[in-house]
Amino acid sequence: MRQMASSDKLRIAVAGAGFWAAYQIAGWLELGEVEVCAIYNRTRAKAESLASRFGIRAVYDDPQKMLLEARPDVLDIITSPDTHEELVGLAVACGVPVICQKPMSTSLESAERMVEGARAAGVPFIVHENWRWQRPIRQLQQLLASGMVGKPFRGRLEFNCSFPVFDNQPFLRELDRFIITDVGSHVLDVARFLFGEFDSIYCRAQRIHGDIKGEDVATIVLARGDLTCTCELSYASRLEHERFPETYIRVEADAGALELGPDYWVRATTEEGTHSKRYPPRRYSWVDPAYELVHSSIVDCHRDILAALRGERRAETDAEDNIKTVRLVFAAYESAQREEVIRL
Repeated sequence: MRQMASSDKLRIAVAGAGFWAAYQIAGWLELGEVEVCAIYNRTRAKAESLASRFGIRAVYDDPQKMLLEARPDVLDIITSPDTHEELVGLAVACGVPVICQKPMSTSLESAERMVEGARAAGVPFIVHENWRWQRPIRQLQQLLASGMVGKPFRGRLEFNCSFPVFDNQPFLRELDRFIITDVGSHVLDVARFLFGEFDSIYCRAQRIHGDIKGEDVATIVLARGDLTCTCELSYASRLEHERFPETYIRVEADAGALELGPDYWVRATTEEGTHSKRYPPRRYSWVDPAYELVHSSIVDCHRDILAALRGERRAETDAEDNIKTVRLVFAAYESAQREEVIRL
């Protein structure tokens, strides 16, 4: 990576031109300190379309050629998980810092190889895990960390809805492993963000939709000492208060409780009573209204990654941290298959 002054724009090359790429690029440009200098997609026409939309001058259908010719400061990978290991490997071989969408890879072994390869080469490797950057989740975490409700003993994270996610991402129907990898990667990362690491995991997975290959419902129980955390995931639940893509959270502690409920309301209850405040996402003109909460969190996640790439601090979700979430994801599958608690 070239030596950068604080006033220099970070030159980013993008791999991928699918559903999420437009929002990822818009999120980078929102910061005003980034130039998207090149884009790759195996179907060149899709890359050309996105390049025209965002004024990206260089378009490629060969990722290695893009890295060698465009010489970006960083590669942002926004492709399907089965391509991640190859693309991360290309960036590492070229000495280019790399950002990768979650889930990091399709297997734990592959993810471990990716992390070790980047570590051995001394190349920064960061996972774009934006869920924990949602504004109401950040606020709840700050209240928990302040100690106002004391020591937590039970947590509950719920992502349950009937949102037709397969309509704009039809490839999800074909995944042998679906909701734990897709949404579970996010929710398990938030559980770690709130409570730290766990000692054991138990999971029950189900397939309710009859026209998909993978699981669309999962219930996961994490434990450590006197703390128990339940994570509920579902795309098959038609509920009164479902509001995709909101995650509802409850934390019970020895001096009170915290709750993130529908419509971004955060409630803190202590012996003095309950105090409530709403923390809606910041609004940007480019977001899809159905995904506003998630899309707005991209900007704050990018801001943290940018600071890390400039050497100002460590990224919260660098690969060394995110591999711990990846291990939980695959331990959940192992637990569901074996129908038993897995010690971590």
